[in-house]
Amino acid sequence: MQNQNKCELIGYYGGDKTHALAAWSSTFEELEIEIPSLVEDRVDVIFNYVAETKKKSCQQLLEFLAKNNHASPFEFSYLHFQTNEDIATHIQNLKHRIGISKNTESARYKELKEDKYYIPNDWTSVKLTEDVECSLGFDNNFVNIFGEIVPKGTGWNDVLTSYTQLGNKLYHHCIKDLEPVLGRKRAKESARYFKTYNSQVYTNMSFNFRSFVHFQQLRNSEHAQLEVRDLAQNMLDCVKSIPNSPFEYSLKAFNL
Repeated sequence: MQNQNKCELIGYYGGDKTHALAAWSSTFEELEIEIPSLVEDRVDVIFNYVAETKKKSCQQLLEFLAKNNHASPFEFSYLHFQTNEDIATHIQNLKHRIGISKNTESARYKELKEDKYYIPNDWTSVKLTEDVECSLGFDNNFVNIFGEIVPKGTGWNDVLTSYTQLGNKLYHHCIKDLEPVLGRKRAKESARYFKTYNSQVYTNMSFNFRSFVHFQQLRNSEHAQLEVRDLAQNMLDCVKSIPNSPFEYSLKAFNL
């Protein structure tokens, strides 16, 4: 089943007010105010009280912190995403990360029943050249891996699709044949070698806001792999779309 990589924001904690309070380092004991009984009301009550005593507004404070690399207050918030991403993108997201927690759908402990995979959008117009077709022994038409006749001029996206589908078929058949000999556990963990780099897995990713900024600066860049950049932008859009924009000033402080 061909899919696009995608993500959803599962939950979050904090935002601009939390970051400002962390920078002010004030507590309700020092302020001598009554702490609300409901936890969800406490940040607003403390923030509103403290903000009246400060010369800088919340927006000005966060801009000052970001500009002067006082980043630790931005660690006092949390973003939790679920993604569906190809394995190559998953590996890229594991590299060069700071403060990111990630857990991934396992192909070792279970058989992946849903054969999800990704085909690059920018491959659509790229055809096999004649020398490639000839080197593979194709003439006017060729038979693909499923025994279907494919016309000359087929695109590389079609070839990758067929190649991926073959890998998925072999994966399931291999588990079936290996299991009686090697046992279910070894069958699953070794048959996954038939899974291609464009096979997709579900993952959970979480960041504090400071780590999220680092991720955006590193991955939402023209220098990043296209698929990684698209996923990072999708995450940023999710955060910007949270009702009442709790991270509005923090995002602006880092030009996101």
